[in-house]
Amino acid sequence: MYPDRDFDSERPLPWNAADLTQDLELERLFAAMSGGDKFLYEVARRAVFSSVSDVATIRYRQAILADCLAQPDALHQMYAIAVEAEEGKRGYYWLTSGRYPSSTLMNAVGLLEFCLRILRKLRKTTDAHAEVFQSNGLRTLCATLRQELSDDYFEVVEAHLKRLKFKNGALVSARLGAGNKGVDYVLRQPNNPDRNWFERLFEVRPETYSYQLHPRDEAGARALSALRDRGLNRVANAAAQAADHILSFLKLLRAELGFYVACLNVHGALAEKGEPLCFPDVENGDVRRHRFIGLYDVSLALAIPDRVVGNDADADGSEAVLVTGANRGGKSVFLRSIGLAQLMMQSGMFVGAQAFAANVCTGLYTHYKREEDASMKHGKFAEEISRMSEIAAHLQPDSLMLFNESFAATNDREGSEIARQIVAALLERRIKIFYVTHLYQFARSLWEAKSYDATFLRAERQPDGSRTYKLALGEPLETSYGEDLYNEIFAGSETRSA
Repeated sequence: MYPDRDFDSERPLPWNAADLTQDLELERLFAAMSGGDKFLYEVARRAVFSSVSDVATIRYRQAILADCLAQPDALHQMYAIAVEAEEGKRGYYWLTSGRYPSSTLMNAVGLLEFCLRILRKLRKTTDAHAEVFQSNGLRTLCATLRQELSDDYFEVVEAHLKRLKFKNGALVSARLGAGNKGVDYVLRQPNNPDRNWFERLFEVRPETYSYQLHPRDEAGARALSALRDRGLNRVANAAAQAADHILSFLKLLRAELGFYVACLNVHGALAEKGEPLCFPDVENGDVRRHRFIGLYDVSLALAIPDRVVGNDADADGSEAVLVTGANRGGKSVFLRSIGLAQLMMQSGMFVGAQAFAANVCTGLYTHYKREEDASMKHGKFAEEISRMSEIAAHLQPDSLMLFNESFAATNDREGSEIARQIVAALLERRIKIFYVTHLYQFARSLWEAKSYDATFLRAERQPDGSRTYKLALGEPLETSYGEDLYNEIFAGSETRSA
């Protein structure tokens, strides 16, 4: 997932993860990415919330994902091997807590043999698909495995593991220390371990003193076993660490491949509905770019059976995008589509649009209206101000801020003035803003001021009061056509009563 470092699947979530999840309805996206798999769910969540602002890394991931979309079988085969390693290791860990080095060594050797089978399978799979991959990431993975896991490597490791089983006994040296106690126990490699039976029969052996235990000497057997364990202790630890090292690699591989498997899951769900998907054109954070065709809310598309209405806009060069217009005209859905597209883009994913181009941001923040505080500790307006203060403490230049009906808990004049001052302060800090609002004075003041590069969008309303759920360029209007909702509700009520 990175060209120069590993993906940290244990990285803490951002402080505003809960707000982003609620406001952008990310649970639907994570559920679609996971396909019901808890591991994929967690990987998807960590990856999306750990979105990167480095353009090169985003394009690096896009190329890998394009490879995975073109060769899904190869991805699933490699991922299945990593899953097999994670699940298969459990059968070898029941002895690791033992206090005897001999049992630890036996378990570690068995685990290493299992790992060796997994690595052979992984090498075979990557060799079979190495030529069809186009991305640097997957081609580098295949080349590294081919170089590091060569046939010679497997032969050497297998020979060492065979020797570590000590079928002919272990050769341990020691010296006498204080009190004639053994110290400095060292496991020695047997002389000429590959001799045939004829060579062993006629071998000239040096004169040595030897001692043979009686078959029923239990105390002597325990003492000899203790001596053997002292010699095996360091070897057992080394073998266990080697097994952990290989399993750590396979665990990391599962997490990184799991992200792309999760991407394929949600891609399949959206493509099955016929929803358009594209890889975005990514720009650096110091420019202001937002241009798209057919941008739609992915979370909504995953929740309903029908196709979702997309929007077109060109807000390149704009520091702020203000969205006004009719109630229930699709403004909040549009704002959610902006936030989702930004997170998906900066995760290296595709986005829900026919075409999409945007600059990266150093952080994504949302300030949506909330329900009344049931505990009555704070008024609704005080809660909005407090939450905005907390967000301001975390904001960095070139962040993206999404406002949805913010500061509307007071009257239009006061709410407009507060919104105007907050927006002005944020723009001075180079914070890019998307703002959905019914505060007419606020929207009109920005329209007339012309002091900022801003784009004004308005939710469409047909002459008969119906909504198209599309946005178009347009100046703010004094009405949000609330009477349409009134007529829809109460006219229908009167008809039912009659």
